[in-house]
Amino acid sequence: MGRVLTSIVVSMLLLLSGCIDQLDVLSNNDDTNTQDEVVEPEPEPEPEPEPEPEPEPEPEPEPEPEPEPEPEPEPEPLPTEPCNGMLILCLRTYDNVTFPETHNAFATEDDGIYYPASNHRTGFNAQWSAGMRAFMIDTHYDNLNDKTLSGVKLCHGSDDRGFSPCVYGNVSAENWLSELNNEMDDNPQDVVTVLVENYVSAEHLEQVFIDSGLMNRVYLHEVGQPWPTLQEMIDNETNLVVFWEQGDDDRHPWIHDFLSHSWTTNYGERSTAEMDCDVHRGDGNQAVYHMNNWLSNQAGLADPTQAEEANDVDFLVERANECWAEHGKRPTFIAVDWWEEGDVVRAAELINLQDEAEN
Repeated sequence: MGRVLTSIVVSMLLLLSGCIDQLDVLSNNDDTNTQDEVVEPEPEPEPEPEPEPEPEPEPEPEPEPEPEPEPEPEPEPLPTEPCNGMLILCLRTYDNVTFPETHNAFATEDDGIYYPASNHRTGFNAQWSAGMRAFMIDTHYDNLNDKTLSGVKLCHGSDDRGFSPCVYGNVSAENWLSELNNEMDDNPQDVVTVLVENYVSAEHLEQVFIDSGLMNRVYLHEVGQPWPTLQEMIDNETNLVVFWEQGDDDRHPWIHDFLSHSWTTNYGERSTAEMDCDVHRGDGNQAVYHMNNWLSNQAGLADPTQAEEANDVDFLVERANECWAEHGKRPTFIAVDWWEEGDVVRAAELINLQDEAEN
């Protein structure tokens, strides 16, 4: 009996234990359900804003095509014939050349004019053949009471004495200039200069140039404008430059006033030691100038006794270099008396071979 009771008690305890476990399970389930009901769902993340599209880059401008370079002008063909005896002078401008020049070129023993009225022994043809290409001449009427075209002569002196200086000897202006024209016909590659100390009317002087045939050759220059090259003057057949000591004349612009277009050094000193490069007459700003290089005696006459010293090549070259260094330009003309003494043509050639002044 007692074992039966014990078994019953144990069985009951086991039953009770199982119920408790089931209650715990149910309780746990309720808690879980409760928690599930209380927990709110996490909010969905806000979508990230879409990035703004980057602007498309502006297309780079297409580079403009580089202009094709203009073709360089073809260089001027080098001359094949010398100008004034030297090839290197052809492409030089007129003001960058040194010309040998005879003072009172007509006043020669060959022309029947004797000392003390003469300045040279030999006449135009000999001067030209030696290489002279610049000439100083004086035009006067042979009769001051009959100033006609036929009376235009080459002679030297003053009209102030009441009679013409041509009484001491004269040369026909037309004939002398015609000889020059003939030589220029035969030597078209030469540029020539004539400086006129004029005492006749401009109309008569012009007519003499027309009658001699030279008028078609004259070059017209404007003050302040660059001088052309010798080759340009030759090609244009304007290879004769004429100056006079009379001032500008609008009616005859081809006769250039040498005081406006050029200048000169002093002249007629008593010795070579007195010679300098100072501006004596004219416009010292001009590139063209005469280096006067003749001496006078105490009577004021051309002095043949000192011509050999004055016209010595070494002296002429040295003096030309001094003037070149002082004024920045080579002398355009070296003017002499008694050209037969010394060698002014050789001196001019040596100066033309230089590119700059030499000390």
